[in-house]
Amino acid sequence: MTVETTDTAPATAHDHPGLLRRTAVPLGLLGGVAAAFAYVGTVDPNQPGHYPACPLLQIFGIYCPGCGGLRSAHAIVHGDLTAALGANALAVAGYALFAVGWTVWAVRAARGLRGVPFGLRPGRAHLWTLGAVVLVFTVVRNLPLGGFLHP
Repeated sequence: MTVETTDTAPATAHDHPGLLRRTAVPLGLLGGVAAAFAYVGTVDPNQPGHYPACPLLQIFGIYCPGCGGLRSAHAIVHGDLTAALGANALAVAGYALFAVGWTVWAVRAARGLRGVPFGLRPGRAHLWTLGAVVLVFTVVRNLPLGGFLHP
């Protein structure tokens, strides 16, 4: 007995080859991200000489929005959320958003659903808002009052 599925039919236990085909890209992306986090978790960015220094910080003494991102990833791998937030709170928020977005994508792919769920296609307003958040984060972390955002 075979079970035929369409793009909107949920996956069944008899549909393993189709399930693997539908989830290959989300699983491949997860594998790449997991490998990167495993590397950063193994090679400590707090020890000098393992990673290049931020050129913006070295040349101008300004923290870019990514400064502390590797240290925050290292802390996340080791289960230290407080240290991760202290290193780069914006990166931690990005990790969380990625995890939620990946989970929704993977579940929808496993069920055979395509397209963006709930009409969540980012538009210009979303991208401008994201840019504004990154800009405000960068400016505030470089002000004297933003010392709590320094890595």
